[in-house]
Amino acid sequence: MNIIKRFLSRDADIKPIECGVVSGGRFAEKGVNLFTLQPGGANERQLYDNLRYSVPIVDAAIQKIIRLTGGYRVICADERFQEAMDSFTEEIPVGTGGVSIYAFTDAFLDSLLTYGSAAAEILVNHQTGDVEGIAPINVNRFCCRAGENPCERRYFMLDNDNEWRAAANPQLIVYGALNPNTKNPDGQSILRGLPCISAVLMRIYQCIGQNFDRVGNVRYAVTYKPSDSSEMAFAKERAQQIAKEWSEGMNAMRCGEVRDFVAVGDVGIKVIGADNQIIDTEIPVRQLLEQIVAKLSVPPFLLGLTWSSTERMSSQQADILTSELEFYRRQLTPVIKQICSTYLALIGGSGSVSVEWENINLQDEAVLAQARLHNAQAAKIEKEIGM
Repeated sequence: MNIIKRFLSRDADIKPIECGVVSGGRFAEKGVNLFTLQPGGANERQLYDNLRYSVPIVDAAIQKIIRLTGGYRVICADERFQEAMDSFTEEIPVGTGGVSIYAFTDAFLDSLLTYGSAAAEILVNHQTGDVEGIAPINVNRFCCRAGENPCERRYFMLDNDNEWRAAANPQLIVYGALNPNTKNPDGQSILRGLPCISAVLMRIYQCIGQNFDRVGNVRYAVTYKPSDSSEMAFAKERAQQIAKEWSEGMNAMRCGEVRDFVAVGDVGIKVIGADNQIIDTEIPVRQLLEQIVAKLSVPPFLLGLTWSSTERMSSQQADILTSELEFYRRQLTPVIKQICSTYLALIGGSGSVSVEWENINLQDEAVLAQARLHNAQAAKIEKEIGM
């Protein structure tokens, strides 16, 4: 088994590194560029984590997508194994805190959306042949690359010594990538392109907070002007006395005690920043949020954004969201079928499995029912006129 001695970050310079033989093929040569074995940069994934933590609307949109993807049922072609399959999908452990294959697909889709790729391992007891659970894999310690031919997948994982090793049981690895291409074989996060926009948005929010600290938290300027030369001699002492009394009065006010301030002479008190106005940030904030919403393809009303929209516009946005959810379902279906087919083979089952998804919402049910009614009416009319 090959052990790669160094880990090359995307941020580092790409240099050829010598390694051992992986069993021939593309990775057998000396001086191979190990950048091809490197998963999408850990720094980039950390950036996406911080983005979800810092911008609540981004995290809310991803959670909405996961919930709206909906439920499903795994159907066995051989009905004799359907009861066992239903029990498996409901009771399979997922990691240390999840139960059921539905919890797994939620976590898998979360990683797929956030990082652009997701991986897990089917845990099999080799003595009994039972599936004991599904263990999600940290994508920062995992990568998938082509093998002898471009369609062959080879999985590599970092061990405790931070050395890359080929997966011991690749047939039990479940892997998915979102929109992969030749430049990004590990997939692309849906948050790609948002860090720059979000940085400007957070800068605006930070400035809003600073403006409220400056204008909202009222501060005072106390000015003492001696009226004649006789007062000038004691100006310093009187100014210190006024400052002391004013400070004590402000401290007492913070404790809930009301004190009056009495001074002799020409004493002026002004509020600092009272004449300043806070800059209107509604338009720039909305423009930035529009960019975020457009990238995530989630209708604004689902995120609590009260933007004006017509009923027809809301319906079109719902249709667009439906098409996006159908796309994510197509990404999850092969993963679900791989897990359930493995379980079915281990229990001696025959036939294939299929995934039957629920309709996304009640509005789809109404539209489907209306479409069936229209089709039935059209068939009846065609039959009556003899077409």
